[in-house]
Amino acid sequence: MVAREEAAAAEPGFGAQEMVAGGVGLGGGSAKPIALAAVILLWQAVGFLNGWLHFYNPKLFPDPLDIVVSAWRLAQQGVLWTDIWVSTLRVVEGVVASAPPGIVLGMLVGRVRRVEDTVEPVIELLRPIPPLALLPMIILWFGIGEASKVFFIAYSCFFVIFTTVVVGVRNIDPVLLRAGESLGLSRWQLYRFVIMQAVMPDIMLGLRLGLSVGFLVIVAAEFIAADTGLGYLINYSRTWFRVGDMMVGAITIGVLGVGSNYLLLALERRLFRWRASSS
Repeated sequence: MVAREEAAAAEPGFGAQEMVAGGVGLGGGSAKPIALAAVILLWQAVGFLNGWLHFYNPKLFPDPLDIVVSAWRLAQQGVLWTDIWVSTLRVVEGVVASAPPGIVLGMLVGRVRRVEDTVEPVIELLRPIPPLALLPMIILWFGIGEASKVFFIAYSCFFVIFTTVVVGVRNIDPVLLRAGESLGLSRWQLYRFVIMQAVMPDIMLGLRLGLSVGFLVIVAAEFIAADTGLGYLINYSRTWFRVGDMMVGAITIGVLGVGSNYLLLALERRLFRWRASSS
């Protein structure tokens, strides 16, 4: 399973190619914004056309202007800003909680055969289980407070961080390891000055993917007796059949996910310029 992921990581475009000179994964110049604007304009045109022909119920599928009106109302009430803050905080807490075990276990599994033989089979058994299948048990273990929400997000993010670190460690140039050993570095020094430094770009990639997974599962996490958050906004709006507010919550999650991804890409590009120049 991990071997297949190693092959995927070795292919061009797996993280390293995203940090190309002249842009942070935004190849294509202005083509992407234009394509997005075209889709929004087409969506709005269909909405205008429906106002004349009435071929679907606009309450079930609001057009962009209706969604903007809903977003403005929620922002004026202060609800949207509170939900954005709460959901973002939960995602960050989940990623921060999952990063240390994911990084440590990933480095050990990638380097120590005994740990690989004992830990990796357990993780490979747990990884295909959908997090939603464990949600009832998580509620029983942690209750319905913040702990269950953060644990649910952390559990979902752990596997992508772990796998990315394992792949990064196994792809370290053996020449670097032999050079460190020939200089008399101890095992701890080898981990600290060679392996950790070499795998840092992959750790950043894992954190970036972990954030994406966190925003992916935040809606399910906030179904656990939440009273704030974008997932709660979507669920509450469903109860009152406010499809526009539901769309606001969903689009906001997408914007937050994309924004956090490009923010970490910019940080990654700044910290690891040597990776872009060597690709």
